[in-house]
Amino acid sequence: MAAVKWAPVVGLLLLLPLLPSASSSAMLLKLHGNVYPDGHYCVTMNIGEQANPYFLDIDTGSTLTWLECDAGHGSCETCNEVPHKLYQAKQSKFVPCANPMCDALHQDLGATKICKNGPQQCDYETRYLDGSGSVGVLLTDKFAFQTANGHNTGSDFAFGCGYKQVKKGHKQKVTVDGILGLGRGSADFVSQLKRQGFITKNVISHCLSTKEGGYLIFGESDLPRSSMNWVPMAPVLPGKPNHYSPGQATLQLDAKALDAKPAQVVFDSGSTYTYLPRRLLTPLVHALVRSVRKSLRVVKDPALPLCWSRSGGFKSLDDLKKEFKSMMSLKFENGATMMLPPENYLVIIPNTGNACLGMMPGMPNSDMILIGDITLRGQLVIYDNEKGQLGWIRLPCENAKSISAIFSRI
Repeated sequence: MAAVKWAPVVGLLLLLPLLPSASSSAMLLKLHGNVYPDGHYCVTMNIGEQANPYFLDIDTGSTLTWLECDAGHGSCETCNEVPHKLYQAKQSKFVPCANPMCDALHQDLGATKICKNGPQQCDYETRYLDGSGSVGVLLTDKFAFQTANGHNTGSDFAFGCGYKQVKKGHKQKVTVDGILGLGRGSADFVSQLKRQGFITKNVISHCLSTKEGGYLIFGESDLPRSSMNWVPMAPVLPGKPNHYSPGQATLQLDAKALDAKPAQVVFDSGSTYTYLPRRLLTPLVHALVRSVRKSLRVVKDPALPLCWSRSGGFKSLDDLKKEFKSMMSLKFENGATMMLPPENYLVIIPNTGNACLGMMPGMPNSDMILIGDITLRGQLVIYDNEKGQLGWIRLPCENAKSISAIFSRI
């Protein structure tokens, strides 16, 4: 997960059966948001006895689902200003420290379990790559789901009550209430769905629109598997047990490797942009600057470090494709290739009309390629935890009908 600029998001939870196969089940959730200006794709989850709605940023880079919440003090001075009323935690909902779910959570986080506040609660602290994080307590409460026959059912799921996200006096107005943890682990939301029988296969799929919204799929359905690119999931990374990695790849521009040495790749839907080691980002920037048309000018834009302007501005993805001809790609060790046209590395800034590079320098000592929303959008991406595979195929992700139609003809 990386820091994002949050903007207002509206919408209600849509959880419907999606093309269930004979041996399994799947559920479809509607997404809201975009790469810019929202900086995230989120779902609306209905939580608690009253099924109150909360906006959750989908994050395949972490396992813990959590809400900013009032842990019983009547307020939260170290929480942000969220779009809904803070979730009110009750001690009767706390998960005891000795509960196996507490063990699973800390194993996923790679942390030592310490019952610092007594045996009746499971405390946690999670940090993200951008330095943000959450401190809180694990609890259970009802999540409401709409089933195939139209009835709403509520079942208890474990999630975090985050009571410390910022320092006192540093509140920010944000437009999501928390995180939906979809990472690779055993305490993540989809593992809980499977254990409770909502789905029979631990498979996650998302289709992030290049425009607005998209879809998130839980479980296995009649997806176009034979037409997809598949790569084995890499073994768990040291100290990073909740990351989905398709292994190492070389980054190419117009079929030429920017560096012969491959880099470890991680898929992270909680990150807005894609992050590269400097040994790849520097030659990429130089090559892009050389390759663009003379009519484009490099300009300063407060949104991102490297931007271009043109007469009349950039208004659509078609404008990007007309002006930027370079095709980026990731070549994996098993021969699979992820093709990355301009919309997977450039973003249009509406208020300036500029086109900006959505690839940023990674952590100083990191040699990892972190693939964020900008590069994941415009394609169906599948995280198959049953078969240990990651797959992708280019699809329009604007609505469920278009997805279903494509599935039926592939």
